[in-house]
Amino acid sequence: MPKVSKDTATKGGEFGPVTDRSDELEGYTVGFTEFHADVDGTALVKGLPDDRCQCPHWGYVFKGKLVFEYADGEETYEAGEAFYAPPGHVPVLHAAGTELVMFSPAEELRKTEEVIAKNMQAMQAG
Repeated sequence: MPKVSKDTATKGGEFGPVTDRSDELEGYTVGFTEFHADVDGTALVKGLPDDRCQCPHWGYVFKGKLVFEYADGEETYEAGEAFYAPPGHVPVLHAAGTELVMFSPAEELRKTEEVIAKNMQAMQAG
């Protein structure tokens, strides 16, 4: 059976205030992420349909908290909680010190990451 840990993941790296380690298992990306500063991802998802992440995520928060905005309100996920974030969310806060693991359909996540990478490049150039 395939498996991965934060220490064995082969993809990702250091991205400013974020450390991300991931690998793909049977069509799903398993991502271990740590936030070293508060991060509002609103600008990163601009250009996706409705300017919202369309990739579903299942996850678990080890430490800290994150807040996702949906069309009908906000949802806060805190340490010790498992969560499901359906398509149509905006990651408005990943608090400093947050550590989590997320499971996402790999192909859908790739499409989202392409837009995020373009937005990050534009922000760094501007």
